[in-house]
Amino acid sequence: MKIQGKNIVVTGGASGIGKGLVKRFKQEGAANILIADINAEELDALAAEVGASACFCDVSNEEDIKNMIAMAERQFGHIDLYCGNAGIFAEGGVETSNAAWEKVWGVNVMSHVYAARHALPKMIERGEGCFLITASAAGLLSQIGSASYSVSKHAALSLAEWLLITHGEQGVGVSALCPQAVESKMTEQGGGVAGLDGMLTADVVAEEVVQAIAEERFLVLPHPEVEQYFQKKANDYPRWIRGMQRLQQQFSLPGGFEKSR
Repeated sequence: MKIQGKNIVVTGGASGIGKGLVKRFKQEGAANILIADINAEELDALAAEVGASACFCDVSNEEDIKNMIAMAERQFGHIDLYCGNAGIFAEGGVETSNAAWEKVWGVNVMSHVYAARHALPKMIERGEGCFLITASAAGLLSQIGSASYSVSKHAALSLAEWLLITHGEQGVGVSALCPQAVESKMTEQGGGVAGLDGMLTADVVAEEVVQAIAEERFLVLPHPEVEQYFQKKANDYPRWIRGMQRLQQQFSLPGGFEKSR
């Protein structure tokens, strides 16, 4: 899919990767862009800057997603590309509170379920449309320091796979964006272990997304190292686990994790 002339929705679009996507899509000649976010001030400022529509939206709330998609369809006629980019991070293991688990799950997983539930039928009817799901390298590998983020991003990637397997022959494209550390509010204090291979700008990630969507690639890997790690994981799972255990120990040393961030 070429971005030029397309109608696009970007959630979590007011900052970070989402903001980079919005600006790049505008440069590529997108016909219409709807930016969705919970930060009203940044949302309105970016929409005014690029000439896009704005929609305040809590992506963990299905009614908000439903209304946002309906708004885009009313304004644009249809949605060509839906970018589910909103995400949150919570440090901690299984001791993380139920409320935090539920919030992370709602934003990082159920938001994509709601989007597909309400945008997919018309894409199937038209025989075309595309979803971009920001799943993170954590979805392919793991996330040291956060059980909820790792589990939820694995689930997001699994949903992306399922959507393409189930609906790819109906003209629906799906791409899963899986970067490591990217400059955003989530990484303002540093990228932690995810930043070991460097922190990318949102502009670099957006460039990779545009190319991947044009090529109809499923995996979008702005950090090329991620593919190597994923292959090592698949080829020798026990060895990969041992390597991750060593990395966990390294970042569990006094000041280790915090120092990296």
